Amino acid sequence: MTDELFRADAYLKECTATVVAIGDQGVVLDRTVFYPLGGGQAGDSGALLAGGISLAIADTRKGKDADGNFAPFIAHVPAPGQEAALSTLKVGDPVTAKVDWDRRHRLMRFHTTTHLLCHLVPQLVNGCSITPDYARLDFNMTDPLDKDALTEGIARLVAAAHPVVVGSITDEELDANPALVKSMSVQPPRGTGRIRTIRVGQDGLVDFQPCGGTHVANTSEIGAVVVTKIEKKSATTRRVVLGFA
Repeated sequence: MTDELFRADAYLKECTATVVAIGDQGVVLDRTVFYPLGGGQAGDSGALLAGGISLAIADTRKGKDADGNFAPFIAHVPAPGQEAALSTLKVGDPVTAKVDWDRRHRLMRFHTTTHLLCHLVPQLVNGCSITPDYARLDFNMTDPLDKDALTEGIARLVAAAHPVVVGSITDEELDANPALVKSMSVQPPRGTGRIRTIRVGQDGLVDFQPCGGTHVANTSEIGAVVVTKIEKKSATTRRVVLGFA
């Protein structure tokens, strides 16, 4: 099992760790600051440093067992051409896992902005993609959306400097308030008894929902994000695309 340090502190840029497995899925560590692809957010990239060697990591994925089901470990996927560096690693080696912070911070800013969009467009979400260069949310709705009005709304919420707080609720609390889940396609992971949440604004007045991604600590840190495009993807889907100004 990989200890997911990024869940509690998205600002950790690196950590020491021990190699516990090396295989087709990638390098598995006992702990990591690397976020794996999931919930619409891209996996982290960066490097594993050991003994003067730097192994470039191109992607991070949730591990899978022999049956293809998700397993409780995280695989760090080496970049192409890293065979020589990878061959120097062995199980039990100590490493420093160092995330590409500039890329991660862009993901954090975009992911937090999608929560602001959920406040501005109070409709269920049926698709999401968060990359370092753009983000998009697909809303289950038929009414048109105004690009300028949404951009102005985002700027207002950013300027208000709302706190963004990581918390958790019990399975029972979620069952009692199912409207907290705003995604139609992805359900919060269960099994531990507690579900991670993100609360934006005092008492979650801007947004409050289950979420496992990485976020900035205050909306002021998002900076200038604008709506670059609104598309009608189907009769019941409106796509909002975000970019940095």
